[in-house]
Amino acid sequence: MIRVEGWVAALAATLFVSAASGADDYSKPQQGSAPARYTFSWPLESGAPAPRGGTTKGAPVTLDLEPSKAWKDLRADGISVQERDRRAILAMAGTYRVTFDFLEVVPFKTPEKPNAPYQSWGTEKVYVDSDDGKNISLVHILEMRIVQKDGSISEPMVTKHWRQDWQYQPTHIVEYRGRDRWQRRKLNAAEAKGAWMQTVYQVDESPRYASVGRWEHSASFSTWLSAETWRPLPRREWSVRGDYQALVGTNRHTVAPTGWIQEENNLKTVLTSARQIDPAQPYLAREYGVARYERIRDADFAQADVYYDRTKQFWDQVRDEWSQIFLKQGEVTLKGPVDKLGLFHPLFAQADEIVEKGSAASPQNQAVIRKALKDMGALP
Repeated sequence: MIRVEGWVAALAATLFVSAASGADDYSKPQQGSAPARYTFSWPLESGAPAPRGGTTKGAPVTLDLEPSKAWKDLRADGISVQERDRRAILAMAGTYRVTFDFLEVVPFKTPEKPNAPYQSWGTEKVYVDSDDGKNISLVHILEMRIVQKDGSISEPMVTKHWRQDWQYQPTHIVEYRGRDRWQRRKLNAAEAKGAWMQTVYQVDESPRYASVGRWEHSASFSTWLSAETWRPLPRREWSVRGDYQALVGTNRHTVAPTGWIQEENNLKTVLTSARQIDPAQPYLAREYGVARYERIRDADFAQADVYYDRTKQFWDQVRDEWSQIFLKQGEVTLKGPVDKLGLFHPLFAQADEIVEKGSAASPQNQAVIRKALKDMGALP
């Protein structure tokens, strides 16, 4: 197993692979046909930019085309609305091939050249980290195998990806307020009644975004749609852009018989130094994004299992420290994006050491966590 310290190096080698070069070779044009066209791009004129992302290719996988047990449990008769919602969330756990597509569909000022779509691909396992009926935590761990130049398959590369927590009828929410600031806010009864809050954490358990929405169910699918949500720029954007400061939009999760889909509808938003939307030029473009989680079978995630099992206690400690910070302080302004500045490296180094030793009970954990969070600006 190869473990890469930190998200930047890990995803540069794994997640930034072209979705058009997926495991089933969808990118290969048929003999005698025109060159392959991207399925989520600007297709109507020649010279449109090819998607950015990466060029590596993953090992073949086998899609599971049968409805999952979780889907069947979700469709059961005689369960409460809350229980059906809960089962929809739990149905997102499992092993997946994931493709990520993002496209600027409406520019609001004339660009020098069209902004290239973004496409990437990965394989990951989603674990049910906890579930008490009203609070559910799902942890995403990547385990990637890359086809190398000589045709051989690389050793598995394992890295923590992200976490999503779900809470039924929450009382408070931690919201992104722009320019590396997060703020805890009390929800009113109308916002919370019958609703589920999704909180998304970055790879190191630092906050990313949160929003409240409600599940809807039909015989075809179950779907949750967020309220309008502010988010910090992801790596795919801050690595190439510096002309806007927040994504403002909605997030939809749709569970289907053989997987699930996350859709984003975002405005690329310019903020003033006071973290207000700039009235002179509030938005640069509207972006659509789709992450398709296709369930796979007979896949080897053994190394991801080892990483998850051995580091669970440590990453829970990190998340608990963040929770206490917001309970005590109410607001946090970090020194900058933790992934961009590499401030998470000590946490990943500690997690790697835990994996090597096979034990999470290290007296150093709390000291490493507090120093890392202090360096980020979360602790005085």
